[in-house]
Amino acid sequence: MSVDQLLLCIALVGEIVVCGLVWKRRLWRILPFFATYTAWCFLSDGAGALLLQKYTNASTIYQKYYYTQLIVDAVLQFAVLGELAWSVLRPVRASLPRGARFALYGLIAMAGAAIWPLAAITVPSSITGVDATLFHVGETFAILRIVCFLVMASFSQLLSIGWRDRELQVATGLGLYSIVSLLVTVLHSHMAAGPDYDRLNQLLSASYAATVLYWLVSFATKEQERKEFSPQMQQLLVLMNVGARSTRIALSDLPPEPSSKRTK
Repeated sequence: MSVDQLLLCIALVGEIVVCGLVWKRRLWRILPFFATYTAWCFLSDGAGALLLQKYTNASTIYQKYYYTQLIVDAVLQFAVLGELAWSVLRPVRASLPRGARFALYGLIAMAGAAIWPLAAITVPSSITGVDATLFHVGETFAILRIVCFLVMASFSQLLSIGWRDRELQVATGLGLYSIVSLLVTVLHSHMAAGPDYDRLNQLLSASYAATVLYWLVSFATKEQERKEFSPQMQQLLVLMNVGARSTRIALSDLPPEPSSKRTK
């Protein structure tokens, strides 16, 4: 068995165990998109391995599967990032204005749009067409996952979350794997195909397997009871809520505009 096959087997076994833990710990209740994402990773990785046994990675059938898999993966990642942000606000969600959840997804989309030009630097000049676009999308989401992890880790005390909270565990796994993925991509863009190039691919596969194992260990332990937000965070949310309410009241108090009639 080659190193690549060994890493794939470790990842597949880890993914199915993580799916079982997600079900056992009822994580799907608070993070349904992440639960769907873990199941999707196992199914897509398994299907990809089976297709590669029958076809080459340059075959039309595998290319169609690969493109479809990348698109579905990007949609699920976007859903997971928004879900993590919304789940972090669980202690105060009842006091947030209506539409707050959609506003979070809007902020993530705006962050992705801001990252898009930066991610273009990582796209190798040898890749063109659809491949370049999908590669660009993948690297944009990699940077977005890193930003999500860094924000949650940096403001963990303010958000009253720790390493035993599921949200931070999920974000940590996604963030650390994305950091390795981004580094490998940058190094690949300055290298020619060869043994070192293949070793970097193996490093990327090993980092993903390590991420799955990290989730396995994390989800095997019982989650600590969620704490209330810090007083500073509660005060900030109150001010934001008051400001939004004042804006709505001010807009509702505006006199109606006089109707104008057109003359012939």
